[in-house]
Amino acid sequence: MKPWATIFFISFALTAGFGAAQTAQNTKAPAKKQQVTPAPKEIPANAEEVEPGTYRYTDANGKKWFLRKTPFGLARFEDTGEPLYRKSAEDPMAGVKITENGDSLHFERVGPFGTYKWDKKKSELSQEEKTAWERQKAAPAGGSDKNQAKNR
Repeated sequence: MKPWATIFFISFALTAGFGAAQTAQNTKAPAKKQQVTPAPKEIPANAEEVEPGTYRYTDANGKKWFLRKTPFGLARFEDTGEPLYRKSAEDPMAGVKITENGDSLHFERVGPFGTYKWDKKKSELSQEEKTAWERQKAAPAGGSDKNQAKNR
């Protein structure tokens, strides 16, 4: 018999023996799973509409859930007591680099699909853009203290 065939049969026998040993270990002590209530197929009668297409209800176990209508059916997620939508506490203009070009400003912001760039005249700035421009003018020329500490 050729050596590669011998190696193949030995590895097959070891693999089969190892797989049988694992299944024997798995059948010894089955883990107890928590009783999970399946998501309802339709919106229950006791559900209250929180906003259009979103409902809050309590299941038979006393657990509170949100149900949301989606194109794929109902989506269920747990009611943790937090608001459904979190408003970003961050400044929307954070991380925007602004350069002055005469009577207009050039904005650059890194986004998930590359760098977003736009130009606006100083007279046509939105309130957020004005605030970001004033903040950048007031900042030291070398950047913030945090950036200077990183560069050391």
